[in-house]
Amino acid sequence: MNQILLTRLFKSIEGKHDEPLIRVAYSIIEDEKKKGHVTLAKKLNSILQENLSKTKGNSFLKLTRDKEFRIPIDRRFRLPLAKHTEHEHLRHEMVLSENAESKIIRIEKEYLSRERLAHHGLNPRRKILFYGPSGCGKSMAAERIAWDLGLPFYKVRFDSIISSYLGESASNLQTLFESIADYPCVLLLDEFDIIGKQRDVKSNDVGEIHRIVNILLGLLEEYNGEGILIATTNLEGSLDKALFRRFDDFIELPKPTITEITELLKISFSALKLNQNIKLGDYAEKMAGMSYAVVVKIANDAAKKAVINSSSEISANDLDMALAENEAINK
Repeated sequence: MNQILLTRLFKSIEGKHDEPLIRVAYSIIEDEKKKGHVTLAKKLNSILQENLSKTKGNSFLKLTRDKEFRIPIDRRFRLPLAKHTEHEHLRHEMVLSENAESKIIRIEKEYLSRERLAHHGLNPRRKILFYGPSGCGKSMAAERIAWDLGLPFYKVRFDSIISSYLGESASNLQTLFESIADYPCVLLLDEFDIIGKQRDVKSNDVGEIHRIVNILLGLLEEYNGEGILIATTNLEGSLDKALFRRFDDFIELPKPTITEITELLKISFSALKLNQNIKLGDYAEKMAGMSYAVVVKIANDAAKKAVINSSSEISANDLDMALAENEAINK
């Protein structure tokens, strides 16, 4: 992005110091510094500080429309087609690979700059597919994007979408997509493979699968709404190949490296004291190949043992026991 556009963007930013949008703005400034654009970084920081001193808490995105939005329901059972998660309950503190982190930040920056991009005939990435093993942060990454951008977050309820009645599943999908067309939000299609199965898979309900996938192809192709669509899958190979071409970006969230496990353990234990003899790097090596979710569970189990035993610190024995228990479960 050129200096003029960045300057215009920063002049329009308002908010409080602790708001997600301001954090993104600071990350842009840091990126410019790393690129050697010191003068530009100072100018952007000066603009941001001036805006922060003037603001009384008004957000750049001003998404008060969230209270007016009504989640659509299916006609037969009157069940909501999506579930809303309040902003304060969104998970956003996470450790990611450098590649995944940079791609997510790129999505956030493009969304914030969508009006500037439009002036040049360009569109931001707004249809994203996260793929990778279970427990590696795909759903959490979607929540983190909503948190950082200050967007309302909705998760599709496939138990309401999928109907045993012919044609109703496709109708429900269409209703949901139409409802968010002009509404800025993050819509998560978790475990996307439920409806994105390959059309050549042999099944008793193959006819309905064809209909659902075909309507989904059309909806994804035509979506040019105000928000961001995020789909996740553990089974990349089970998705219809035509669906991949409808996404603007594909981001793999693999299992954590030893370095990332060590960082995750540090964060997980940050609220409690660790015994000085514990070397987290050694434990990270033992946890190599585990998912983020399992690593966090081990850390939480160790912390709970210490708290329950009224210990002033987490001992090596607490951590060893938690590790052994989870290794046995995951064998």
